[in-house]
Amino acid sequence: MPVQAPRRLFTVDQFHRMAAAAIFGEHDRIELLSGEIVEMTPIGSRHAACVSRLIHLLGPHLGEGAILRIQDPVRLDDYSEPQPDLAVVKSRADFYRDAHPGAADVLLVIEVADTSAEIDRTVKVPLYARAGVREVWIIDLNANQIDVYRRPSSGSYLDGVIRSRATP
Repeated sequence: MPVQAPRRLFTVDQFHRMAAAAIFGEHDRIELLSGEIVEMTPIGSRHAACVSRLIHLLGPHLGEGAILRIQDPVRLDDYSEPQPDLAVVKSRADFYRDAHPGAADVLLVIEVADTSAEIDRTVKVPLYARAGVREVWIIDLNANQIDVYRRPSSGSYLDGVIRSRATP
């Protein structure tokens, strides 16, 4: 009978101490999800172009009440600190210099999925819901659709809509 090795879960604080101790490489693309250190997929050109387009479209409309953060951490709880492709957060004079925004600071999270749609839907969306993030979009480049999740309640979203775009 195979023996299951115990898994070691890490807190956000431990994750930060490991980064400060240079345990991770400078160019490692990792994030902490439910206590597990997860390698992020490389950013392809379609993904990068979509993120750039979103910055171009959203940035001018935010005004003084919000900050657009690109691939920066959001602390959801003691065990999760994802790095969404874009996050619209409440404006602060210090621009979150002393601590990453928490779930209560987040107005919108956008995950762009080229190869990560399954993980975004099955792992990240429930994490965002449990933390109370108000709205999450997954832009699925392969399915040519946007999943919109709103109104978190009891670990899931009450409203979930898929918007498809007709291909030319």
